[in-house]
Amino acid sequence: MNFLLSSEQHEMQRAVERYLDESLDTVALHKIFDDESEHCGHDAKLWSGLAELGVIGINLPEEQGGLGLEMIDLALIAETLGSRAAPVPFIGHVLATLAIAWAGSDAQRARWLPVLLDGSVIAAVDFAGNENGQNAAPWTVPGAPHAQLFVLGLQGGELALVERGAHGVSVTPRASTDRTRRLGVVTLDDTPLEPLPGAAAHADRLRDAALILLAADAFGGATRCHEMAVAYAKEREQFGQPIGKFQAIKHQLADMVVAVEPARGLYWYAAHAFDHRERHEAAHMAALAKAHLADLYVSAARRCVEIHGGMGYTWELDVHIFLRRAMFDHAWMGSPVYHRARAADLAGW
Repeated sequence: MNFLLSSEQHEMQRAVERYLDESLDTVALHKIFDDESEHCGHDAKLWSGLAELGVIGINLPEEQGGLGLEMIDLALIAETLGSRAAPVPFIGHVLATLAIAWAGSDAQRARWLPVLLDGSVIAAVDFAGNENGQNAAPWTVPGAPHAQLFVLGLQGGELALVERGAHGVSVTPRASTDRTRRLGVVTLDDTPLEPLPGAAAHADRLRDAALILLAADAFGGATRCHEMAVAYAKEREQFGQPIGKFQAIKHQLADMVVAVEPARGLYWYAAHAFDHRERHEAAHMAALAKAHLADLYVSAARRCVEIHGGMGYTWELDVHIFLRRAMFDHAWMGSPVYHRARAADLAGW
């Protein structure tokens, strides 16, 4: 079996890479990262361009406005965005779109899918259930400060749509470690909820999609950390020569690439299993991919900091941006410890 990417998948990924390289240099990224205004942490122009490339919801069937591709194709986009620390709400928005496409009514799909797929409406998700139902404790939602539509988890695995402008909805920006994906606290006060009727049947599938996309984002970020470390080791001189000539640095760089590169196949197979294997195996692989790659990203980012001489929080460098994103990927949707325990249960250990 040939498990390499097709020429079309390579070209799709290169097209997104070219667009990001043309639209998001280091100066632009830091400007968005440092912004404290109400638009902080989000590049609206970059987001609009991604929507024009047609990469949002590409795994949806054509009759729903997608391209009829698979989860691996969507994950490749997540990897590319992660490798550039793109300040856009891609993962949360895509998950909200999938939730409506899979679990929404015909009327909900007709109303929301066109504006979600063209990026003109931004959506955000928090799948965590709440025991108090409608008058729940506030949801902490990635991307909430910029979203106009929320998919919120309720008790028992149910999901509901809430529009930002609905009665009783308030969104309060919340400080977060990852300033490229800002958090917001969503609070409801007697707000009418619009349930997604098929949510319970698709709850596990949506969770698996989230884990795979986070794993792909983490792989892209870890790869970028290795690239930054190599580049710095070639240009930084100590005792009259590049530090990359020192054996200790060589070992660290070798350890990084040996750890990172083989993990590519893990998230690829998790994405493949999502569409082509039994749900039990798909859930097992999604949990493993998220657990391993989230840990790997943090480790790679820390090694990158060390090779930069401990300058991970020097504000002018890109390194700290990736370390912060690694911490986000590690925490969101459950820690690696939690998902390794889930994977063990799914494997019957």
